[in-house]
Amino acid sequence: MNAVVVAVCLMLLLAVLRVHVVLALFIGALVGGVLSGMGLEGTMVAFQEGLGAGAKIALSYALLGAFAMAVAHSGLPRLLADWMLGHLRSSDGAGSRKRTFTRWAMLAGICAMAVMSQNLIPVHIAFIPLLIPPLLVVMNNLRLDRRAVACVLTFGLVTTYMFLPIGFGKIFLTDILLGNIAKAGMDVSGINVMSAMAIPAAGMVVGLLLAVFVTYRKPREYRDVAVDGGGAGAAAAAGAAGSSGANGAVPAISRYRIVVSLVAILVCFGIQLALNAVDSDADALLVGALVGLCVFIFSRAVKLHEADDVFTDGMKMMALIGFIMISAQGFANVMSESGQIEPLVHATAAMFGSNKAMASLAMLLVGLLVTMGIGSSFSTLPIIAAIYVPLCATLGFSPLATVSIIGTAGALGDAGSPASDSTLGPTAGLNADGQHDHIRDSVIPTFIHFNIPLLIAGWVASLVL
Repeated sequence: MNAVVVAVCLMLLLAVLRVHVVLALFIGALVGGVLSGMGLEGTMVAFQEGLGAGAKIALSYALLGAFAMAVAHSGLPRLLADWMLGHLRSSDGAGSRKRTFTRWAMLAGICAMAVMSQNLIPVHIAFIPLLIPPLLVVMNNLRLDRRAVACVLTFGLVTTYMFLPIGFGKIFLTDILLGNIAKAGMDVSGINVMSAMAIPAAGMVVGLLLAVFVTYRKPREYRDVAVDGGGAGAAAAAGAAGSSGANGAVPAISRYRIVVSLVAILVCFGIQLALNAVDSDADALLVGALVGLCVFIFSRAVKLHEADDVFTDGMKMMALIGFIMISAQGFANVMSESGQIEPLVHATAAMFGSNKAMASLAMLLVGLLVTMGIGSSFSTLPIIAAIYVPLCATLGFSPLATVSIIGTAGALGDAGSPASDSTLGPTAGLNADGQHDHIRDSVIPTFIHFNIPLLIAGWVASLVL
């Protein structure tokens, strides 16, 4: 059996069995590398070389987590949660209409924030531990199934970058997707990438509607548990025991802290937008978070004797996610160095000869498998594009269909992968009180509601474009 298939399936099985995701990735990479003939030493070297690629990601996420905790320390998210709770209490005597409106308004607001986090306010998943934990008590009051919220968050994170060529979408669609296809020898000058990805994106919309209006519409009971201030959500996301924060007493909400918090958010976002606009080589997330933290310190909204606890807890909250993604980069490098991906693609396609429908389905399934293991569609595309472009040309797919197949194959598996930030991020926020399991409440729901519709939609797109 192909070593990549064995490695990915083993990693997923271990994750479902509640083995820590980092350990599952390491064991999967080790077994896959040895089976591919790399040997134990060669596998370890490839894994270690891959770790360096995720170092910048980890540092960016750690600083963004510290920035998010500083904003939370100001009381801004708590102010929002208190306002929503007050609105709910005032509506208790007026029937369920207002409560229903609040439920849908909250889901729509969370979805809008997830969409904006990819382009208008490009902070990716850093907004989740800032926004979601204070709202958990509101969700409990509404008896809102958190699996629906996880699906809403993942939909906004994934669909936005795979359809809109703005912000992270520009990186995915223009720089990575079209860039690697052009590098593989196909002319993409006249291709509208949004047209190529419209049908796959529609599949994601169908999955979201099913999750929110059908599968997870019924009320679900949760206990009102104090939200831990120290990153237990992120730790539990990986299957580990979270550590308690050391924040001590939460400071009273003050107008000054709120104003400073808003200014810091605007400064952070403004710097990111400015750096992205000029295509700077500097990491926009890293610089934006660092300057935002400086605003809190120099304004004394976060006092020096509070800064250590606030920043340490914030960095713990996101650093574990970054560490998981570092391990995923090691796993990805082993899979790439094994030389087993190209034979897997060709062997799968050869099973169906010149049957375009079955060959397209096979390519999409291989993309799903690879991305599920790597945990990043951004890392998957460069691996499969060079293989898929000549294969699609041989089978007679149009350039537009080729872009759709490769783009969908790359995006497949981002939702539903235990090592993807699109599932780790939602879990870090929704599990802040320890009542949201990463695999059962984030990974499996998003896999079912997004990968299956996306697979079907991408297959249809490959045949009609």
